[in-house]
Formats: sequence, structure tokens, C-alpha cells
Amino acid sequence: MDKLIVDLKEQIAVQLKLKNIKPEDIGDDEPLFGAGLGLDSLDVLELIVLLKQKYKLRVTNPEDGLKVFKSVRTMAEFITANGVQNT
Repeated sequence: MDKLIVDLKEQIAVQLKLKNIKPEDIGDDEPLFGAGLGLDSLDVLELIVLLKQKYKLRVTNPEDGLKVFKSVRTMAEFITANGVQNT
């Protein structure tokens, strides 16, 4: 899962066009929203697109979304639990 976490950090940085944040600066368990990375509701839409395009996954339940997008690690766990490989 470590490679998946590294890949996700790079994909997040590119997808969200994070100019002042390098992928390696994003903590595995750092909150993506609020006091952590500081992402907002528009960014979550971009993360949804990322999951759909790269991993063919959808988060259909809003309550699941809160858990899935909590951190990079929780995103990786969701991807791994659904048995989807990076394309």
C-alpha cells in the first residue's frame, strides 16, 4: 500500500494543481480538509473524478465520502478494499 499512497499523493498534487505543496509534503494521515491540507468542497469533486478516472471507483454514499476522503491513507484503503488496480 506504500506505493499506492505515494502514487495518490502525486495524483492529488497534479489533479488539484497544488503549486506550493509537493507530494512528499502531504502526510499519509494528514486530514485533507479543514486544518490539514485545507482542501474545500470543489476539491472533493476533483478527488471524486480522480477515483473514477484512475481507479474506476465511485463513492455513492455521502457518509462513505467523509471516511474515504479523510486522508491519503483512507483513500488508499478504500482503493485496496475494492480490489482495484491503478490504470
